[in-house]
Amino acid sequence: MTMFTNFIRSLLLTALFSFIAPIFLVGGFLLCLTLVGYIPGLQVITENIASPILHFLATFGSGSSVHGLLVICLTWSFVGVLFDIYVYYRCQILRLDS
Repeated sequence: MTMFTNFIRSLLLTALFSFIAPIFLVGGFLLCLTLVGYIPGLQVITENIASPILHFLATFGSGSSVHGLLVICLTWSFVGVLFDIYVYYRCQILRLDS
């Protein structure tokens, strides 16, 4: 039973961290662009960099960049869970071969 609870705990942690990672990556990059935009003369450059990123996210979110980011986060989370299941499967196979 402890093997199953460890597996479920691993899946939940993987899903959580895989969901949070793109939020920190995209959010951190956009935050840095916003902070750099306060430097005089760089506002136009930072807007030109951030605008395509927001349009890209809006493509996945049916017009909303926040929904697009959530869709990407859910996809990363799903892929992370799939990798975790694969690693668990490989661990079981290698344990049986030993």
